[in-house]
Amino acid sequence: MEYFVIMIDYGRRGCEAVVDPEMTYANVVDRVASGEYKNIAFVHKVLITQDGSNVQNITEEVMEAADASDRPYDFPVDHQSARWDHARDLRKNYVEA
Repeated sequence: MEYFVIMIDYGRRGCEAVVDPEMTYANVVDRVASGEYKNIAFVHKVLITQDGSNVQNITEEVMEAADASDRPYDFPVDHQSARWDHARDLRKNYVEA
């Protein structure tokens, strides 16, 4: 059995792993190329055999196949989180906001 794990990084809001046993390598490449998956932390290929399991990091391979490696990573700016971070930093340093 073979499946893919796509880890999407949302920054401060955490990460999400997309795992679909029916998704093929071509589906993963298509979704990365279309922009459906953004902010990819890594892509792992998991092979499960009777002898055990094997995990391969295929992030670069998928990015090259999707021709996404030349595009700059587009990280959305979360202004509300930025304000909260700034206010927390000010409180940590005993400065009133």
